[in-house]
Amino acid sequence: MQKVFIDTDVILDLLAKREPFYKEAAIIFSLIEENNLKGYTSPIVFANIHYILSKKLSKKLALKNLLKLRNLVNIAPINEKIIDQSLNSNFKDYEDAIQYYTAIAADISILITRNVKDYKNAEITICDPQQYLKMRLAK
Repeated sequence: MQKVFIDTDVILDLLAKREPFYKEAAIIFSLIEENNLKGYTSPIVFANIHYILSKKLSKKLALKNLLKLRNLVNIAPINEKIIDQSLNSNFKDYEDAIQYYTAIAADISILITRNVKDYKNAEITICDPQQYLKMRLAK
């Protein structure tokens, strides 16, 4: 089964039903729910989403959404090597570096984000949800 790393923005598109991005995010998570895809994210994503959703909704609803999310995705661990790689990388956004090296350490070859431009020199496939779904249909 194919493994994908899902970044914060895509998960927020789903949980906050952000338009016009909700539809593609929902399709990706449906694939995960139907066991046609294995989704991963990092602990940082959970922290970021909790912070953002707590401000938009309530802490109680934010935690409820995170519990649902946790039932769908696996959490790839972050370790010292990932932090060191991120600190020494050329990424403009430190958080993106952590997500990238976390995906690589977990042997995940596709990272789904809406910030594709932030991963210019990536050695794995970086795509937005729409690109990922087109790629998947092409197979």
